Amino acid sequence: MSENTEMLMPESGVNGNTRKVFVKTYGCQMNVYDSQRMADALGSGGYVETKSPDDADMVLLNTCHIREKAAEKIYSELGRLRKLRAVRRETGRDLLIGVAGCVAQAEGEEIIRREPAVDFVIGPQTYHRLPQVVSQARSGAKVVETDYSVEDKFEHLPAPDRRQVRDRGVTAFLTVQEGCDKFCTFCVVPYTRGAEVSRPVSQIMSEARNLVGAGVREITLLGQNVNAWHGEGPDGAEWGLGRLLHALAGIDGLARLRYVTSHPRDMDDALIEAHRDIECLMPYLHLPVQAGSDRILKAMNRKHTADEYRRLIDRIREARPDIALSGDFIVGFPGETDADFEDTMDLVGDVGYAQAFSFKYSPRPGTPGADLADHVADDVKSERLQRLQALLATQQTAFMKGLENRIVPVLLEKPGRELGQLIGRSPWLQPVVCDETVGKIGDIVSVRISKASANSLLADAVNREVERRA
Repeated sequence: MSENTEMLMPESGVNGNTRKVFVKTYGCQMNVYDSQRMADALGSGGYVETKSPDDADMVLLNTCHIREKAAEKIYSELGRLRKLRAVRRETGRDLLIGVAGCVAQAEGEEIIRREPAVDFVIGPQTYHRLPQVVSQARSGAKVVETDYSVEDKFEHLPAPDRRQVRDRGVTAFLTVQEGCDKFCTFCVVPYTRGAEVSRPVSQIMSEARNLVGAGVREITLLGQNVNAWHGEGPDGAEWGLGRLLHALAGIDGLARLRYVTSHPRDMDDALIEAHRDIECLMPYLHLPVQAGSDRILKAMNRKHTADEYRRLIDRIREARPDIALSGDFIVGFPGETDADFEDTMDLVGDVGYAQAFSFKYSPRPGTPGADLADHVADDVKSERLQRLQALLATQQTAFMKGLENRIVPVLLEKPGRELGQLIGRSPWLQPVVCDETVGKIGDIVSVRISKASANSLLADAVNREVERRA
């Protein structure tokens, strides 16, 4: 997961009418993907991306509504942009300001009312209309574009330009599913992203082939509940995610597959078997449980128990013994007692995570959880989170240390921070620092892990054949 990611493209003009846009991305991989697709849509209007708002003709904030005070952070950023625009206007150059993403969907016209410097607001399902929205805003209109049909978005997503794909690197995201029907009581996603909708197989396969044709070696399938994906295949039958992964694995030149984020209720037999049978499906699974107490899970409307989750993990590990598990945890949900929290600690101890994300519960306006009684005191939440994170850190360190002296295949992705370094990814998603002599970006190389730190691995070359980028 990432926060505050700037999506960059080369600054070359389109149709001789070059304008520059700075896109600031908050939140999850889905937002990163959406920012890329917005850049693709804007390219037809002559926009290229720039590294800084200072020389941009337009600034677009792609927002996330998951974290506490997300909207307030956006308004603070908008205040800074308002001042930047005032300075720019003194030099005779204007600045268009737009807000996209989940805060845009949730707040709508309130954003423009509260911050008049905003020229347009556009929700996650209407990005294909972005060029028209920008044109209207440039003509002086204040535009709010948040009414949507998710199917309409999938139908009109612009195809990424192969040059743009090459410039973005050898890994790529690909959205296959949007929305959520689970209605967990703590979550805003069903209200900002809408109901679960699956993208058609033909569109997914076409985009995947285009990505691979442009040099992408690894694709990560995205969805709010990605394993809820179901789509009609070319044979007329309904496919699930397991079958889709088999089809994608057959694309020549695609070396690695991943998917995120999953819900335990949608982890079916075919998907578990895909982890056993598909060599290029990486042994890493993000499968949030949120809590280990059945009482709290019921209050969260998760519709599974802690033991059902444990048994599911056992089945997944039986199918793929080397799999690394990641999870999400919320501490201090309304009504959580000391005993409930200890149930969470027990579950974490039983499962053993290679990585996890954990947070204090914070009410999201408009969700059922915000109206629950018996909220937990903040100091209690802080103490519980500290204990949980200490246990998770111990497990992550143990997993990382367990890789020392092992020979691991690494996909080389980009130059490192130091001269002569390359950064790659292990099958379990950790960054791996290598000497540039081990191979070239896009190669999959065998390296020996010489040292593990808390969040990355240091590796040495071994005398094994390099799988070259096509």
